[in-house]
Amino acid sequence: MSAIPTSTSVSESAVIEAPFSAVWHLIKLSSFSTFWSKLSKSETVKGTSPETDIVKWTFADGTELDVKQEEHSSIDHYITYSVISSQPALSYTSVVSTIRLYPITSGKHEGHTYITWSGNFSSDADAGVIEDAKFKRREALADLAKAASKQ
Repeated sequence: MSAIPTSTSVSESAVIEAPFSAVWHLIKLSSFSTFWSKLSKSETVKGTSPETDIVKWTFADGTELDVKQEEHSSIDHYITYSVISSQPALSYTSVVSTIRLYPITSGKHEGHTYITWSGNFSSDADAGVIEDAKFKRREALADLAKAASKQ
């Protein structure tokens, strides 16, 4: 039986009915557990170099991911991160994700926030990995919307 060909990228988006500043304030890798219900803990990894931002995400099911912030822009309002280690091990080699926010400045959603969360996986990621990533992002965006609306 051969593997089913699949795209190795995923992108989810949402309009969050909260001011841009309330949403952007929550987009720090070490703060994800404050809004994402799947995470029980998100904490900065000690002992790394000052130039390297690594955060350990502990999921409710016990899975631990070490994520490294690759880019951060307070001007263009995005962060890019990669998974550098996982317990248990991932079934694919790598993934790089970007979360990008845009203030909605006109129309019926004026004053709210548009957000995208994309992921680009290595070619050994199968359809199950991509589907899982899609649903995790959707759940996290819904959780983010709830948290931002309480700000």
